[in-house]
Amino acid sequence: MDPKHRQILQRNRRNLVTALNPADICDGLLSKGVFTQDMIEKIQSETTRRDQARQLVRDLEARGSQAFPAFLECLRETGQHDLAERLRCGDGARLPPSVPLQPSLIPLPVQNPKYTEKPDRPDFTPSLLEPVPNPLNPPSRTQVVRPTRPRRDSIQCYKMDASPCGICLIINNVDFDPDCDLKDRKGSNLDCDKMEKRFKALNFEVIAKRNLKYKRIKHEMASLAKRDHYAYDCCVVIILSHGTEANHNRFPGAVHGVDGPAVPVQLITNYLNGQNCPSLQGKPKLFFIQACGGGEKDTGFEVSPDEMEPSMGGIDDQMDAIPISSSSDSLSTSDELDARATLPTPSDILVSYSTFPGYVSWRDTQAGSWYVENLDRVLEENAATDDLVTMLMMVNDAVSQISAKGLYKQMPGSFNFLRKLLYFQSSQS
Repeated sequence: MDPKHRQILQRNRRNLVTALNPADICDGLLSKGVFTQDMIEKIQSETTRRDQARQLVRDLEARGSQAFPAFLECLRETGQHDLAERLRCGDGARLPPSVPLQPSLIPLPVQNPKYTEKPDRPDFTPSLLEPVPNPLNPPSRTQVVRPTRPRRDSIQCYKMDASPCGICLIINNVDFDPDCDLKDRKGSNLDCDKMEKRFKALNFEVIAKRNLKYKRIKHEMASLAKRDHYAYDCCVVIILSHGTEANHNRFPGAVHGVDGPAVPVQLITNYLNGQNCPSLQGKPKLFFIQACGGGEKDTGFEVSPDEMEPSMGGIDDQMDAIPISSSSDSLSTSDELDARATLPTPSDILVSYSTFPGYVSWRDTQAGSWYVENLDRVLEENAATDDLVTMLMMVNDAVSQISAKGLYKQMPGSFNFLRKLLYFQSSQS
C-alpha cells in the first residue's frame, strides 16, 4: 500500500473501529481481490464488531497499491459515505462517482445468448472499457484511471481485453550440469522461440528465462507472484525442462533445475493462487508444462484405419526425464519426457501437460517437442475463433497421432479449473 494511504488509515483508525461495519464490506473486498477467503474468515472469527473492524484495518494496511481505492469504493457501495468522505479528505483526491458494478463472483440468472455451436466471442473493442454513464452525475474524463477500472467479466467468458493482456513467463532449461545425470535438451530453444513469438502475438508481455537452477526457478515464481497484476487479465507460465514424479497432495510431478533438484508442479502453481497472489484473484492462470511425468512409455493400442491418420515423429526424438534402468530404455535417448498434473484446489487455474501422468513426453532435437509444435500451430490457426479448452483438445488429437520410432505414443492432457470460456486476443479478432 502507498505510504500516504497507510498513514490515512492509521490517523483514522479510531473512527474506523468505532463506525465501520465489516460485515457490509467483506464480500466487496473479497470480490475486488483485496482480501482472500482466509483473511475474511479470520476477521469474522473476532467476537465483537470493533475487534472485526480493528482486524480489517490492520490487514488492509498490508495489502497492495489498489487496496485503499477499493476500500473507499466498498464503503460507498454499502452506504458508509461518511467514512468514505473522511478518508477521501485525508487522501486529498476526489473519488470518481460511484458506478454500478457487474458482480463477477456471484452467478445470476441471465438470458442465454443465442448461438448454434458456441457463444460469440467477446468483442475486444475499446468500448468495453467505457464506464457505465450516470445521468445524475456524469463522470469527468479526467477522472478515468485505468488501474482502477472495474473488470467487465461476463457469465460466459473471462475478460481478456487488457493491453498487454498479461505476463507470460517462459522457463527454458537446456544445458544441465554434467553431475546431475540429465542430458542437455537439444531442440528446446526452438520450443522457446515458438512460444515467445506466439504469446507476443496474443498480446502478452513475454519474459524468457534460460537455464535456471532449482532455487532460481522458485525465485522467479516468487517475483512473478509479487508483481501487481491488477491491470492485467491473465497470467501464463510455460516451463520447458526435464521432469520427474514427486510426492504431492494436489499436483503430481516436478520440473528439474539445471543443477538437478526438481521443483514440484504443485509448488509452482501455488505461487499464483488466489491466496498468494491477490491481484490475480478471479483471473485465469495458465500453466503449460513440457517435461516428464514418469518413466512409462505408451505403445498405444490398435484401431481401425479410419480412426486416425498416423504421423511419424522425427528420427531424433528425445525424452525429458531422469534415466530409468530398464530394458525398454535402450531404444533411444533422444526422446524426452514432459511433466504431469493432478487436481488443483484453487479456481481459475488450468494446467496443460504434454503427456498423461506417469508417461514420457517426446521431443525432436531438430524440430522441437511434439506438444509445443502442435500447441503453437493450433493457437496460430484457431485463436481468433476458438476458446482455449477447445484448442487444447485439438492439440491432444494432433499429438496422439504421432509415433516415436514407429512404436511409442504420447497423450497430452490438462486439468481445467477455469470457471468460464477463455478467448485469447489475436491480430485477427
